[in-house]
Amino acid sequence: MTGRPDTDVRVSGAGPGGPEVVVVGSASRDLAADDPRGWRLGGGVTYNALTSARLGLRTAAIIGLDPQAFESHELELLAAADVDLLRVPLPQGPVFRNVDSPGGRIQTCLEPGRPLPHVAMPVAWRAARAWILAPVAGELDDAWADAIPADAFVALGWQGLLRTLRAGALVDRRAPGPGRLVRRADVVSLSEHDVEPGTLPEDLAPLLHPGAWLVFTHGVAGGRLAEVTADGLGRVVHYSAVEAAGEVDATGAGDTFLAALVASVVRPAAGGAAAGEAGPVPDLRFAAAAASFTVEESGLKGVPGRAAVLRRLAIPVGQSLPEPPSSSTYSAKAPR
Repeated sequence: MTGRPDTDVRVSGAGPGGPEVVVVGSASRDLAADDPRGWRLGGGVTYNALTSARLGLRTAAIIGLDPQAFESHELELLAAADVDLLRVPLPQGPVFRNVDSPGGRIQTCLEPGRPLPHVAMPVAWRAARAWILAPVAGELDDAWADAIPADAFVALGWQGLLRTLRAGALVDRRAPGPGRLVRRADVVSLSEHDVEPGTLPEDLAPLLHPGAWLVFTHGVAGGRLAEVTADGLGRVVHYSAVEAAGEVDATGAGDTFLAALVASVVRPAAGGAAAGEAGPVPDLRFAAAAASFTVEESGLKGVPGRAAVLRRLAIPVGQSLPEPPSSSTYSAKAPR
């Protein structure tokens, strides 16, 4: 391990039974004028872990944290949802300034952070059925693929590997390329904004293993899930976005989508769906409904529970949604 010694790693909330899902990545600090600290905690690891837990899955997270973030109150949300946390101290973590404009989000990297070191984890965590690799600043190297059992289902949020980060500079796209994390993943998710305009799923398919799923999201236009084959792409399924009651902040929507998609595969009943004849199938509408809540609040407050997602799915298409309820409604833990 680089940086501070292993003895500084803190495990909290470890309970019996072991997790069904382990989420890995570093938390970011995103500047926020409406927060007394001047920032709020973000990063794919936080959204994925909280979503997974609130949807009713036993969840653990290996989370890199800089000194300012190490005791942040957002971690209490994860603990309240029964997420088992392995906090890994980092000398510097990623820090971003996000400015929304008519042409899209303008993101500046104030601090790119450090790689997330490999640390010892509780033995029970290695039996998790699924892993979500959720980098935010390229902090996961290819060796993280070795930490995952061969029979585990692996999801990758590709966005965090597709950024060129320099302190004080605008975030640039990094072209997708081959790597062991991408090749190991059974489902890889990214947004149309993460790649150059005109990039198609078939351009990315050779980087994934045959049998993997590639999810290409398009915001309010929905997205596509494509099955990768040895020859390129097989079946392609288009899905529609689920209407939100209003948009406040789209940060974390893609991460919430990915975690809900994984939940629908690991435990199909979590999405109210049954497994198909060939095994679990991803429930795209369930994932889209979960993501629709996240945009209604800033930060982690909008991450929904299972009951809220199922209620939204039961609303007839075209019917107006009520105003977003308080975040406490979303915070209620689903039965386990």
